[in-house]
Amino acid sequence: MRRRLLACALVVTNLLSFSPASINLAAAHNRPLATTTATLPGGAEAAAQTGVSKASANVPAPEDVLGFRPGDDRKLASWSSIVDYFRQLDAASDRVKFEELGKTTLNAPFVLATISAPENLARLGEYKDIQRQLADPRTLGKDADRKAQELIKRGKTIVLITCGIHSTEVGSYLSSTLIAHRLASSNDPEIANILRETIVLLVPSLNPDGVDIVKRWYDRTLGTPYEGTSPPELYHKYIGHDNNRDWYIFSQRETQLTVDKIHNVWHPQIVHDIHQQGADGARLFVPPYMKPVEPNVPAKIVEGYTELGKHIATELRAAGFKGITYDSTYDAWTPARAYSHYHGGVRILSETASARIATPITLKFEDLRPDEGFDPRKESVNFGPLWPGGEWHLRDITNYMTNGAFALLRHAAQNRERWLTRFHEIGKEAIRVRPNGEVFAYVIPPSQLAAQRLRDNELIHVLQRGGVEVDDAERFTVEGVAYPNGTAIIRMEQPYGNFAKALLERQRYPDLRDEAGNPQSPYDVTAHTLPLLMGVNVKSISAPFKYRRSGARVFNDAEPPLSNARLALYKSHVPSMDEGWTRWILEQHNFANSPLVDKDVRAGNLRAKHDTIIIPDHSPRAIFEGYRKDTMPEELTGGLGETGVRALREFVEGGGTLVCLNKASEFAIAQLKLPVRDITEGVPRTEFFVPGSILRTELDTAHPLAKGMPKESIAWVEDSPVFEVSDPNEASRVRVVARYPANADPLLSGWLLGGDKLKSKAALVEVTMGKGRVVLFGFRPQYRAQSLATYPLLFNAISAPAK
Repeated sequence: MRRRLLACALVVTNLLSFSPASINLAAAHNRPLATTTATLPGGAEAAAQTGVSKASANVPAPEDVLGFRPGDDRKLASWSSIVDYFRQLDAASDRVKFEELGKTTLNAPFVLATISAPENLARLGEYKDIQRQLADPRTLGKDADRKAQELIKRGKTIVLITCGIHSTEVGSYLSSTLIAHRLASSNDPEIANILRETIVLLVPSLNPDGVDIVKRWYDRTLGTPYEGTSPPELYHKYIGHDNNRDWYIFSQRETQLTVDKIHNVWHPQIVHDIHQQGADGARLFVPPYMKPVEPNVPAKIVEGYTELGKHIATELRAAGFKGITYDSTYDAWTPARAYSHYHGGVRILSETASARIATPITLKFEDLRPDEGFDPRKESVNFGPLWPGGEWHLRDITNYMTNGAFALLRHAAQNRERWLTRFHEIGKEAIRVRPNGEVFAYVIPPSQLAAQRLRDNELIHVLQRGGVEVDDAERFTVEGVAYPNGTAIIRMEQPYGNFAKALLERQRYPDLRDEAGNPQSPYDVTAHTLPLLMGVNVKSISAPFKYRRSGARVFNDAEPPLSNARLALYKSHVPSMDEGWTRWILEQHNFANSPLVDKDVRAGNLRAKHDTIIIPDHSPRAIFEGYRKDTMPEELTGGLGETGVRALREFVEGGGTLVCLNKASEFAIAQLKLPVRDITEGVPRTEFFVPGSILRTELDTAHPLAKGMPKESIAWVEDSPVFEVSDPNEASRVRVVARYPANADPLLSGWLLGGDKLKSKAALVEVTMGKGRVVLFGFRPQYRAQSLATYPLLFNAISAPAK
């Protein structure tokens, strides 16, 4: 899981140990294009990137506006130039409608290009209405099947193409211009058919801010030993790579714009999400996804992405593209990456091998590395033909991306009625009456506590943003239980009931092992049960019942926590998504804080300026060592080092509070010589494994850190330490605030191996040190803006004074 994430986020390698000489770059800036592009059969590059007729010569090509051909080595476009290009396309072509949907986190334009035949663009309202009715067959009334068939005959396949969510994966946003240009300018018969039978919704970048963050860094380091490295900052202001883990919590502005103004308006049958992956595996991944598939994903969605993904692989292989895999590496478990799977549309993830940003690399065949489900050095049922190694350029990346996109669009156009029929059948299945034994509805009884009502409303708001219908009911009784006025009811027989069910029920991730008995890591995490994470009382009811609706629910803004603590948040030059999430949550809850970088810590005198310092989840090595010498500019290397550790020790001993989250606790234990140890250190994965799950904890509610909390709580555990006292002579310095239960299964949702090792062990401890204290979290209390249930533990750690 972590290895693949880093491969995408850092493109090729972890710069903590990277040597610029370890990959052979095509060093000359004016080096000609790789021969791999020239040898594609049938002019595949030209097929995907030109096709311009004389009649459409007035439509600008990308190079006319950007100043270079997208795919050229060492050339990146700014976001303003991408926006300018699409505006010029809109002005020059009657096939393109370009619009700004809103502003990004950093106030850049967030944009959408709608591309289709002119006669389709003139009737967009009609096609939106067709989609709305097919998505919710309840709207069809009597004779619904006949009406649906008429709509299917008139409707178009709606294809949403999303690019550039991960900004170091630069081929994606650049390819958006190539795809748009061909659709806007070509008069080829296949393009005419695509335009006639589909409506293409093209988002050039889901993260426009990151386009410029990456370009600025790439241009700054061009021609230096650091060329092709990832920026020493998150490429989304707050959450970096995790912006593609936000598709059910909807925390960020870009996610909200995409869901509110595209997904929920158009209900696309196909979402093509264009990404890049690590350099040393397959050249391209397309679906089907490897197991497991989240059980609430409809069977027809699985059928659809399997059919379409294999079609793309077959077409590209026939055109001479090599190194293509499916049914490997990526799963379809979490809704955090697959909003469309619960909203009637297939998600076609494509992952093309990376270069070093826009800098070419050379890979030997023997340097290719296996991943889950395939070996790139061996042909197999789900991988091939072999890629022999050699140079790999940005042009190769854009060729795979554009050809893959047009293979998808051809299938969408040629099978229009099939796609619309499948879409309608998914809607019909969603609204069917649930028999006894199946979940009929979930209910959320109202609370008398203001803090609880806020959490209840937050969960309901998430569901409603995802298109889920939530009713407020008058008093009713079901299964012998009386529910009061204002109880929220989420029925399953509605178009997006499966989305609600996936988020409300507990997950039981399958125990998957390899041939040696080692657990197979999920692609991301294994649990997404929002009632547990948010601390909301949700009950499932498996028998039909009747109720009367009451008034609309009122959403109140959260009361801001009050804290006078002078708070600092440590920010490593090695970007940490958890730092970004923590910063976002602190801002949302009105905790004033200042960033604290390595040089600030090393300068010492911290107690004079700060009462509390938070070190977010990060590897101990990254915190202590940072980027290693010669891997990045000198001012960015070194980490905290011994000088920084000494300054932190003086800060705590002088009365400060040091709060460490998850793996950062391991750093504090080792460097501050705390009388605590992690019992999981060195334990093999076959004996203990918890890859992103929700576990049960018990709190010492008499301790100030647990003020206002219930005795039973949860912990989001993911590669997390588990604590016990290591020195009995120092036990008086350690206070356990949260521990795992002695006599109950700690697993609430997800996957856990070796749960017995956790019994009675500590998940949260406070260690006194001089006049101050170190608070060690063995979990992420603010996990991805979801774990509202444990926010108070973090907020109390910030606010409660050291004793």
